[in-house]
Amino acid sequence: MKFIIKRILISIPVIIGVMLIIFLLLNVVPGDPITLMMKEHIKPELIERMRDQMGLDDPVLVRFATYLINALQGDFGVSYKLNRNVTDLITNAFPHTLRLTIFAAIIAWIIGIPAGIISAVKQNTFIDRFFMSFSLLGVSMPVFWGALMLQYVFAFKLKLLPVSGYETWRHLLMPAIVLGWSSAGTLARLTRSSLLEIMKNDFVRTARAKGLREMAVVVGHALKNAMLPVVTMMAIQVASLLSGAVITESVFGIPGIGRLAVNAIQTRDMPLLQGTVVFTTILIIAGNLIADILYSAIDPRIRVG
Repeated sequence: MKFIIKRILISIPVIIGVMLIIFLLLNVVPGDPITLMMKEHIKPELIERMRDQMGLDDPVLVRFATYLINALQGDFGVSYKLNRNVTDLITNAFPHTLRLTIFAAIIAWIIGIPAGIISAVKQNTFIDRFFMSFSLLGVSMPVFWGALMLQYVFAFKLKLLPVSGYETWRHLLMPAIVLGWSSAGTLARLTRSSLLEIMKNDFVRTARAKGLREMAVVVGHALKNAMLPVVTMMAIQVASLLSGAVITESVFGIPGIGRLAVNAIQTRDMPLLQGTVVFTTILIIAGNLIADILYSAIDPRIRVG
């Protein structure tokens, strides 16, 4: 419990630092938010009155302090472009991103972990090289390229899946594969290296000397210990998937956090962009915290001093 409280307290300055950096960067971006909200052909006196009402003429530090106090209360302001509360926009978009993340994580786990185990057992064979090449391709391939290739093959050519949208599970299959492929490659390579390292230990040789079959040795003895870094990576990946689906959501037309952030960038909607960045930062910090907790929970020998 002390460890969790300590990590949370350490995370608070990180979040505030991120908020300060993004606030300062967005305040030097050219463009007037009032003009963006009111469109063209508005009177200069109306612009000045709106700027005064919104506090845009206040010093930067005063505006940041106001923004920070409101953000701590769950209020990230009002979108310049959509004229809606940013917190409500994020709340409405997050379930879509969460659903996509769950699908992508399941695909990554189903493919990555078995591939890593098989590669370790069949080390230096054709199967090992095939799985590792497939994993390397997933890690190296740009997300947008993989998305376009899947759309071309399965949507345009084979007509098996819808090209975009968010109505049924069929709409989520391609984006989940694209988003989960890279994570699956990372898990496969990590599982393989961790399992090979564990299989060199004395207790594995002892299990073999007792006459146990190789599968029983791998699953019953080596795999349990090799999964420690893998489970930790799985927790971190979920947080990364939640915050890193920007390109995937844009290509497949999924109304999630990533697409919301892209629209905010394109329209210079500073409150909306600030809200999405802070929200994803919190997700990543929470994912790392969960990973650290799992690390010590899985292996009782690990204790945080």
